[in-house]
Amino acid sequence: MDILIVTQYFWPENFRINDLALGLFEKGHKVTVLTGIPNYPEGRFFPGYGFFKNIQQDYSGIRVIRVPLLPRGHGGAFHLALNYISFAFCASLLGPFYCREKFDLIFVFEPSPITVGLPALVLKKLKSVPIIFWVQDLWPESLSATGAVQSEKILKMVERLVRFIYRRCERILVTSRAYSAPIERHGVDPCHILYFPQSVEDVYKPMTAESDAIERVMMPTGFRIMFAGNIGAAQDFGTILDAAERLKDYSEIHWVIIGDGRMRSWVEQQVKERGLSRNFHLLGRYPIQSMPHFFALADVMLVTLKREPIFALTLPGKIQSYLACGKPIIAALDGEGALLVRESGAGLSCPAQDADALAKAVLAMHRIPDEDRKIMGIRGREYYAVNFDRNILISKLTGWMQELVNEVEDFKQRSLHA
Repeated sequence: MDILIVTQYFWPENFRINDLALGLFEKGHKVTVLTGIPNYPEGRFFPGYGFFKNIQQDYSGIRVIRVPLLPRGHGGAFHLALNYISFAFCASLLGPFYCREKFDLIFVFEPSPITVGLPALVLKKLKSVPIIFWVQDLWPESLSATGAVQSEKILKMVERLVRFIYRRCERILVTSRAYSAPIERHGVDPCHILYFPQSVEDVYKPMTAESDAIERVMMPTGFRIMFAGNIGAAQDFGTILDAAERLKDYSEIHWVIIGDGRMRSWVEQQVKERGLSRNFHLLGRYPIQSMPHFFALADVMLVTLKREPIFALTLPGKIQSYLACGKPIIAALDGEGALLVRESGAGLSCPAQDADALAKAVLAMHRIPDEDRKIMGIRGREYYAVNFDRNILISKLTGWMQELVNEVEDFKQRSLHA
């Protein structure tokens, strides 16, 4: 098949669509990616990129086409809105010019924003090909949950846009089974909604850190709780800090944060004000290849989300990373994510936004013998192999793609002979 992927984010930005595109290419399909100029998460263009620099590239055999957009800046609502709208506008305007060849289908990656669907609809209209839309983030629910948008009028406008896009997609994939019901409420046929969870890159696997590993030098000595990923509003760092403050007399317990995001400066300030510098360590962002090496040095991995109905429906992608590396998990969240951790036997869960419960979970995990924590990690790895294996999921996706292409082609043939 000849597949066009439409995504606002792509390599060298660190998103799961990078590996999925490679997986489709490895299966023998021709893959083209229509994307923007990389600027996430720093908010400025990556070195070597600009409005007229590196607009066409090759990524391991995949053709990458970049259209202009306004960088996200420091992540404020105004700059984010300009970032989202500029990509949707430029991709809709320039996409048909750059993507002139015939495609069998369009695959849309939507972690946020929903506006990434607009250029896909333009291309669908011009090329008469179906769309598969992979939902990572429910709009407008996530906008109100994070506080990014509070105006009911704007939220209603976004809701109408979401309904407009969803109803024009032939298939909608969801990363959490709980996403199906909210999407159905937009008038989508339940038969067109398919569960397709995130997998992780093959680099995520159980490892043993070497004695001279560079990551080891960065680690504090003691019991290490590690969080890896975005430092944003949804991740509820207020509760993490509150729990760390409750446990700061336990000098051997250390909170290690690997990642970056728009709330990092606030977290750094809070660490200073609360006197947590000895136990709370923000190490910054590192490439995917480094993550399993960092994970190997953690005693337990942490995943958190705010207490919001939308987040209770969400299955955070970092859980799969943790499971794949065979690490025990503390899940301070509600709903799907907590259920998965309990079901897999990979760790402990506690309610979202409950600092007392999180502190108790950390102490409980600290008191569990090393061997028992290792058994949790093994259970998690086994659960991952059955439910989230990369090759199994990509094979399932290509099967759905081929079925859809055949279905559309059969419809066209019947119409010609009607």
